[in-house]
Amino acid sequence: MYSPFLTLRDLLRHATTRFNTEGLYFGHGSSNAYDEAAYLLLHALKLPLDRLDPFLDARLMADEIAALMALIERRCSERVPAAYLTNEAFLGDYRFFVDERVIVPRSFIAELIPEQCQPWVADPWAVMNILDLCTGSGCLSIMLADAFPHAHIDAVDLSSAALEVAHRNVDDYQLQDRVSLFESDLYANLPGNTYDLIISNPPYVNTQSMKSLPAEYRAEPAIALAGGKDGMDIVRRIVAGAKSRLRPRGVLIIEIGNEFAHAQEAFPDLELTWLSTSAGDRSVFLLTAEQL
Repeated sequence: MYSPFLTLRDLLRHATTRFNTEGLYFGHGSSNAYDEAAYLLLHALKLPLDRLDPFLDARLMADEIAALMALIERRCSERVPAAYLTNEAFLGDYRFFVDERVIVPRSFIAELIPEQCQPWVADPWAVMNILDLCTGSGCLSIMLADAFPHAHIDAVDLSSAALEVAHRNVDDYQLQDRVSLFESDLYANLPGNTYDLIISNPPYVNTQSMKSLPAEYRAEPAIALAGGKDGMDIVRRIVAGAKSRLRPRGVLIIEIGNEFAHAQEAFPDLELTWLSTSAGDRSVFLLTAEQL
């Protein structure tokens, strides 16, 4: 069958134009059509993701062109995140397996972990127990295990399907002895442990915003996104339960995305400490055990 495409350069140009024409939404690892097209094509061809130039003018075989065209078509017609097409996502320097059972890993808390959440965690080497609520793919728990080498991490999710993905990622990083996974509605099914650090990237999208999400976000599990009328349904429960779970001088860190105003309204009697991330100073807050 005749194809007007011969090289990777040809397919990259075509995919970029097609993605822009279709009005796809980018926010699951790429921020624009060109980067997403390059990633998908290099991944499908099993080429290094950081070395596009040497392969741009390589002639492609007919079966390769057909496979790439099918991939481009799926991205446009199904409007699913690219990570679901490749079954991989990156967070910082980490690669994780993902599929439709979990949201694509993305968290501003991930930016704080390599620095061991300092200065809020005064002595990272003394951190022995960490709780990751709403763990999803397990990505933050795995990063925490690396950053806090003496700590054991309990990772919790309500979704048994999400925990299947988390188990795979924990196994991939050979952290079975340091990360324990629990199917639980927040604290409900946890053993009676207390923690030096509790972190959570919970469902926090408010009801009105859920209605206007792009198709790519609607392809993700709604249970991992929807946070109720003001986005704070789960966040309130996390804060309320943390008092009995934090050790003295322990800290609670919660991500709330664009829900700064709703978070302030939800906790009028608490002085939330807002942490700086690439999103600014209004997406992640901290509370201490003493405050609670």
